[in-house]
Amino acid sequence: MTMILGIPLPALAGQLLIGLINGSFYALLSLGLAVIFGLLRVINFAHGAQYMLGAFTAYLLLQHGGIGFWPALVVAPVIVAAVSALIERTMLSRLYGLDPLYGLLFTFGLALILEGVFRWQFGAAGQPYAPPTQLAGGVNLGFMFLPIYRGFVILASLVICLATWFLIEKTRLGAYLRAATENAPLVQAFGVNVPLLLTLTYALGAGLAAIAGVLAAPIYQVSPLMGSNLIIVVFAVVVVGGMGSIMGAIVTGYMLGLLEGLTKVFYPEASNIVIFAVMAVVLLARPAGLFGREA
Repeated sequence: MTMILGIPLPALAGQLLIGLINGSFYALLSLGLAVIFGLLRVINFAHGAQYMLGAFTAYLLLQHGGIGFWPALVVAPVIVAAVSALIERTMLSRLYGLDPLYGLLFTFGLALILEGVFRWQFGAAGQPYAPPTQLAGGVNLGFMFLPIYRGFVILASLVICLATWFLIEKTRLGAYLRAATENAPLVQAFGVNVPLLLTLTYALGAGLAAIAGVLAAPIYQVSPLMGSNLIIVVFAVVVVGGMGSIMGAIVTGYMLGLLEGLTKVFYPEASNIVIFAVMAVVLLARPAGLFGREA
């Protein structure tokens, strides 16, 4: 059997695959957080709950509407984005211009309410959600067995992340979004509906979290606690990448996912803390993050 640094190749490849899958979810979630913070300056602590809401919406669509995975992958994020847009327009927008702590406390309270409601209705146990039949089974790569659905998650995450980066950094709509956060009165003077842009930004960030939730449902099951278990790690990823940095969130998400996987191979005891250790080092050496701009 082929060995690398004393580790059997199948074991090393398996942990790298798990790290890449975790990194895909870190990237998707931290990207949504970075979009909301970078453009709205809101520390969205409800992001984990929106991730959970995406998974539960897909689950409920399947249980009560017979809507399978593929339609749910579109419908569930749209529903979560619409609900989030309503919350932003009616409540969160009232906190713009105040200390960011108000937004953090509001979204933290919102997350607790959402998780409490779903735990009350469904309990804390995970609900099974099967992957689509088209992506069942796996492929033998010779050195490891690759489950097709997990390969799909990695590919889909990469495509969605790059499409979001392109939308924000390379399109006219993205330019309006960035300009509206820098100088809203000037942009409004050109006839642009700035409040609508801000609402769409929050809905986009929440929709990204919901997509991650739908993709995660067949792997981790659907649970009211699935967001709260992940949100602290995702915040650490955002800090390492640079608060508000779109590309930083994507690159750091995958990078830290792989680092976590490698740590499980060579020193499993440190796998739960390695991301936070990296965050501490980065904060000390470069407080703006690896891709953030120094003030």
